[in-house]
Amino acid sequence: MELQKEKNRIFAVDNSGKLVAEITFPDAGNGLVDIDHTFVDDSLRGQGAAGQLVEAAAKQIASDGKKARITCSYAVKWFEKHEEYRDILVD
Repeated sequence: MELQKEKNRIFAVDNSGKLVAEITFPDAGNGLVDIDHTFVDDSLRGQGAAGQLVEAAAKQIASDGKKARITCSYAVKWFEKHEEYRDILVD
């Protein structure tokens, strides 16, 4: 899966251009973003695609010097298992 990056969005498309994976983290003001949506197409389920998306977003957010809040249920669970990225989260 080749991830593509846009401002506040990381995604992947298949060979036909169909969206198969996406995470969004729109600006929420004052250097804060909201990780609000993670999507993985059925064709990629069980292959770790959602985790790759969240990790890529966490790295991007850290690189941008921003902090994150999480309203996406999958991302909440992911961050619970990955303490090494929790420093980007707001308390």
